Amino acid sequence: MNLLSFLRKNSVNNQMRIFLTDDHAVLIGGLQKIIETEHDLEVVGTAGDVQSTMDALTHTKVDLLITDYNLPDEDGLTLVRKVKRKYPALKILVLSMHDEAHLVKEILKEGVDGYLIKKDSHKELINAIYSIKGGKTYLSSDVNSILIKGLNGEGEQKLLTDREREILKLISKEFTNKQIAEELFISERTVETHRKNIFRKTGTNNLVGLIKYAYANNLI
Repeated sequence: MNLLSFLRKNSVNNQMRIFLTDDHAVLIGGLQKIIETEHDLEVVGTAGDVQSTMDALTHTKVDLLITDYNLPDEDGLTLVRKVKRKYPALKILVLSMHDEAHLVKEILKEGVDGYLIKKDSHKELINAIYSIKGGKTYLSSDVNSILIKGLNGEGEQKLLTDREREILKLISKEFTNKQIAEELFISERTVETHRKNIFRKTGTNNLVGLIKYAYANNLI
C-alpha cells in the first residue's frame, strides 16, 4: 500500500469539509463533482471572491479551503493571509494558473498546505487533498520543478516577468486595463492581477511612483 492509499484509509476524520473559492462557476462545478466522487470528501460551500469567502467562513465549518489566486476583489494571497490570521488551523490549497517561482514562494511563505497548477490532473488534486488531510504539505510535480529551477537561479534574475514588463510599458503609456487586455489578448481580470503584482514587487503604491521606479531601474 502506498502512502496516499494509507492516508485515505487511515485519515483521523471521516469526512473532510471543503470550501471552494473561484469566480468561474463552471470550474467550481467541475471541482465539486471531482471531489465528491470520494465518499469521505464533502464540498460544504463555494464563493467567487475574497469577501464572500470570509463571510461564509464565519458560519460554515470548514477543514480545507481550495482557492484560486485570481479573484475579482482581491488576490488569493490576500485571502490566504486573512484566513490564516482569523482561522490559523484551517488548511489551504491554492489551485492557480500562475507558475512564476517568485509568486509560488511568496504564497508558500504564508503557510499554505498545498499548491497546484490548474493544468495538473484530477488525480493530482485528489492526491493533494488526501495528503493535506493526513497532515502533509503537497506540491505538484510541476510546482516542485518551478521551485528547483528557482533554487538554481533560473527565472529569478528579473524582478518582473516578461508579461509584467509588457504590461508595465503599456501602463507607462497610460493604457487602461481594457486597452491593455485588448492589446495583449488577455482578460481585464488578468491585467488587474498583473498590475497588483507589479505594484507589490516594485514596492510602489501609485502610478507616479511606479513610473519613477521603472525608469530608475531600467524596467521600461
